[in-house]
Amino acid sequence: MRLRFTKMHGQGNDFVVMDGVRQAIVLTAEQVRAIASRHFGVGCDQLLLVERARDPANDFRYRIWNADGGEVEQCGNGARCFARFVREEGLTGKDELRVETARGVIRPRIEAGGRVCVDMGPPRFEPSEVPFIAPDKGPVHALSVAGATVEVSVLSMGNPHAVQVVADADGAPVTTQGPLIERHPAFPERVNAGFLEVLARDHVRLRVWERGAGETLSCGTGACAAVVAGIRRGLLDGEVRVSTRGGDLAIRWAGTASGMTPPFAPVMMTGDAVRVFEGEIELPTPGTQESLP
Repeated sequence: MRLRFTKMHGQGNDFVVMDGVRQAIVLTAEQVRAIASRHFGVGCDQLLLVERARDPANDFRYRIWNADGGEVEQCGNGARCFARFVREEGLTGKDELRVETARGVIRPRIEAGGRVCVDMGPPRFEPSEVPFIAPDKGPVHALSVAGATVEVSVLSMGNPHAVQVVADADGAPVTTQGPLIERHPAFPERVNAGFLEVLARDHVRLRVWERGAGETLSCGTGACAAVVAGIRRGLLDGEVRVSTRGGDLAIRWAGTASGMTPPFAPVMMTGDAVRVFEGEIELPTPGTQESLP
């Protein structure tokens, strides 16, 4: 099966984007892993699939697979690339979209200069909505990780996040603690582990170990979750520059540490969406010797 694709990235978080509107695409986890392989395939952190919306009130449906082949609910950097892709491919003439995801509707808007602002919807704190097995509903929770106690803020941005504040993002134990937090038994569907360094009330540095992908150069939902967590802990103001290893994101949230009752304000994320190249890939038949590792 030969499929066309576009390679894109948002702040270094890279994607293979496929048009499931003009070509029929059904992918297995094995095929996703083959495409995502950096040595045997195209290489990406996530694969994004554009499909027709199920609800006529929306413009498109947006599906996401991590590099390990698992389908997930949300991807913020991918949402920006999705918006530019459908606009530049002529799938829509709109600059503002309503896009279905597995966890609700998001609203990306293409701005002057090609940057994209996405209404990521409100954060969710109820443990059952993360999901998170929590002893209480406090803003900070203690996790036992390899004999150490780690304090994390837990929330969902359409996908689960556990954010800890660190003194130095560069020296944070991302590659050692990250995999352990990702698969901690308190998170039945695993979790993205964020490591947040506060530089000022309007500027932070962030590294994220993403479930199913490992550390990425940037994580859009992780940036949203980190800012929300910082505001809830009284460390940040409502507009924050998030510096990742792949570049900066602008995050806005009108919520506060007090009065945290629904409905919550949506989180707004703005950043780049860059087209890298186009191509075609011949996918191996699942279960054959041609299938890639």
